[in-house]
Amino acid sequence: MGEKYSERKMETSAINVTRVTEFFLLGFQGSQFLRNVLFLLFLVVYNATICGNLLIITLVSTSKILHTPMYFFISHLAISDILVTTITAPNMLHILLNNGGTITLIGCITQFCFFCSSETFECLLAVMSYDRYVAICNPLRYSSIMTSDICIKYAAMSWLLGIFISLIVSITPSKLNFCGPNIIDHVFCDLVPLLDLACSDAFIVHLEIYVMGIPIVIIPTSIIVVSYTYIISTILRIPSSTGRQKAFSTCSSHLIVVIMFYWTMFCVYVLPTKGRSLSMSKTLSLLYTVFTPLINPIIYTFRNKDIKKAIQDIYYKHRI
Repeated sequence: MGEKYSERKMETSAINVTRVTEFFLLGFQGSQFLRNVLFLLFLVVYNATICGNLLIITLVSTSKILHTPMYFFISHLAISDILVTTITAPNMLHILLNNGGTITLIGCITQFCFFCSSETFECLLAVMSYDRYVAICNPLRYSSIMTSDICIKYAAMSWLLGIFISLIVSITPSKLNFCGPNIIDHVFCDLVPLLDLACSDAFIVHLEIYVMGIPIVIIPTSIIVVSYTYIISTILRIPSSTGRQKAFSTCSSHLIVVIMFYWTMFCVYVLPTKGRSLSMSKTLSLLYTVFTPLINPIIYTFRNKDIKKAIQDIYYKHRI
C-alpha cells in the first residue's frame, strides 16, 4: 500500500523536480485482528487519559483544599497531558483502522508544532521541583515565596516558552524540500522521521534542535537535579523516621512523574538509534504520547491524600 501511494499526490515544478505534498503514515502494520486489538486498547487508554486528567482539573478548580501552588501546577500538567494525547491519539486510531493514513505536509508540520508545544510545557516539572524544594527546605517562607502571582507567572512562562520553541523548530522544517519517498514509518509526524525524508540540507534544523535543547532540557534538568539534591539532603537530616517519611511523601508523586517523563524522552531522543528496530522506536514513542499522560493522573490520584479526600468530599456531597 505504501509503495503504491508513493507514486501519487506529488507535484512537478517548472524545473521538473518532483515535490511531495502529502505523506503516508504507516503506523503499526500487521493483521487486521492485531490492529483491531491495538485500536481498542488505545481507544480505552485515550478515554481514560481524558477522564483522569479532567478529573484532576475539576478537583483542583472546585476543592478549596487543593487551592495550593502544587495542585495549581498539577492541573496545568493535566492540561498538557490532554493536549499531547489528543494531538496524536485520534489520528493514530484512524491509521490503525485503515492500515495507514495520509497527511499533508502542512498538516504534518502543524501536528508536530502543537505536539512540540505541549511536550515543551513539561518543563513545568522543573518549576514543580522548585516548589517542592521551597516547601521542604524553607517551609516557613513557602507562602511568601510561592505566591499566587508567582505561580501564574511561572505557568505563563512555561506555556509561552513551549509555543515559542515549537514555532522555531517547526517553521524551518516547513521550508525544506521533500522530493523523494513520502512514506513515514511512524505513528505520528515526529520531527526525526520527517527529516529523514528531506532532500535539502537539514543542518539548520538539527542545529536549532541542539540550541533549543538548552532551555527545554538542560536548564530544567539542572533545576530538578539541584532541587532534589537539597530536598534529599534535608530529608535525611530529619531525626525521626516518621518525619522523613512524611516529608518524602510530599514529593514522591512528582519525583515518579519526573523520572517517567525524562526516562522515556531520553530513550527516544538521546540514546543512539543505530540497531534499534522501527517497531521499537514506535513503541517507545507511545510511552510518552499515550501511556505517560494516562499514568500521571493515576499517580497523583492514588498517591495523594489531598486528592483522595477531595474525591471523597465530592462523592459524599452528591450522595447526600
